[in-house]
Amino acid sequence: MVLVALCSAALLINIDVTIVNVALPSLVRELGATTTNLQWVVDAYTLVFAALILAAGSLSDRIGRKGTLLAGLAIFALGSLAGSVSTSSGQLIAARAFMGIGAAAIFPSTLSLIANVFTERTERAKAIGLWGATTGVGVAAGPIVGGWLLEHYWWGSVFLFMVPLAALVAFGVAYSVPTSRDPAAPPIDWPGLVLSCAAMGTLVFAIIQAPDWGWVSTSTLAAFALGLALLAVFINVEARSDRPMLDVSLFGNPRFSAASGSITISFFSLAGFTFLVTQYFQFVHGYSPLGTGIRLLPVASSVAVAAVVGTKLAVRIGNKTVVATGLAMWAIALLWISTVSASTDYLEIVGQMVLGGGGLGLITAPATEAILGAVPTEKAGVGSAVNDATRLFGAALGVAVIGSVASSLYSHRLGTTIPAELPAQAATAAKGSIGGALIAARNLHQAGLTTTAHNLTTSAVDAFLRSLEGSLRLAAAIAAGGAVMAAALLPSRPRDAMDASEAVPTASVAEPELEFGA
Repeated sequence: MVLVALCSAALLINIDVTIVNVALPSLVRELGATTTNLQWVVDAYTLVFAALILAAGSLSDRIGRKGTLLAGLAIFALGSLAGSVSTSSGQLIAARAFMGIGAAAIFPSTLSLIANVFTERTERAKAIGLWGATTGVGVAAGPIVGGWLLEHYWWGSVFLFMVPLAALVAFGVAYSVPTSRDPAAPPIDWPGLVLSCAAMGTLVFAIIQAPDWGWVSTSTLAAFALGLALLAVFINVEARSDRPMLDVSLFGNPRFSAASGSITISFFSLAGFTFLVTQYFQFVHGYSPLGTGIRLLPVASSVAVAAVVGTKLAVRIGNKTVVATGLAMWAIALLWISTVSASTDYLEIVGQMVLGGGGLGLITAPATEAILGAVPTEKAGVGSAVNDATRLFGAALGVAVIGSVASSLYSHRLGTTIPAELPAQAATAAKGSIGGALIAARNLHQAGLTTTAHNLTTSAVDAFLRSLEGSLRLAAAIAAGGAVMAAALLPSRPRDAMDASEAVPTASVAEPELEFGA
């Protein structure tokens, strides 16, 4: 019952990420959102989530993981309610940022509680495998539930749906999950928190705005320089601190750093893939939101199955082989997916998604277990927070980088093929996104300009496919690099989670408190 409650809380977060992607085309139509707006709807949530998660993990160790989890569920529900009644892109982005605060309290608490309840390595690996499988289940459930809601209700229903779901999960957590804490946990590292928020926020903001400002414009270069400078200061402050929010010496452990890098890369490319493929299904093939969700089932199912299988394999043969193989499979799948066209048969796409999902499942759960195995159990909150931060930072950068590259490629391609007779207002809308182009084409068709509408549609679809091709090839190259890194740095054979030579030393060796109750 404990594992069910904790996996349900993690599932809530995974559903939210994917359910929003299905709603993106609806936001274009209903709120007039541009590609940049869509990126911020996704990234406002993941950016706040990632920025606060290290502090939230430390806080959960200090005041109690169960209480932190319940508080996060309450904040998440309030943010979802606010998102459901938003009337503009700006309001929705603000609500998503508030939801990110709640998510930051939820996710590390679930994994740290698992690490404290399931202390034997084989048992813990199985629990983490099931926890990791929630990614696949969320990828499957989010688009299907979101698609059904969008076909029957308004776009805000995808957020309102989260409110009763969060309440149900909170009841299960309150009833079944034990309270645990680290009695020797340090206070929150406020300088580290502020610097991490500032550095990550500045870098992701620069990446998202680069297509509008220009990649080599003064504003873009200045934003990147500021972000990198803040990141350097953050690393220096944490390295000098007696009680850092993030112990940077952890990354001197090859097991820890390679596992973290593998997760970052996998979620970087997964977020970019999901951002583009939902638009491909809806705008190029004309599928409904529900139809899109159903067609994403192959990747979701294969992630869920491979996550469970991957942890079992890792216990037997080690994380190196499993994670490196997963990244290689994912790289091949991304390269294959980049070849899709408007006439690609869905059965071919199924093969692409099964291969890619299988690779992702082999990466995430074993790499997560490797991260937790590198830190002491009483510091599980911080360890799980680092694991979650790598996921979120990768996802935020994935949407930002892949989305920005796709946006730049789309605008450039369309600029060379857009019909010359297109009215200025329609041309501006078309260059913003493929959704804007198709709306403009529909308006032109209704105005009797049938030929112009057809030419615009053809040009927009061609530009989108070329942008998808270039963006996913970039993602494939990064995943391939990750496979090489994992093969070089991860340990060849499995080791016990609390092997003294593997765990990072800490000043405290106090046993974590574990008790049932509120």
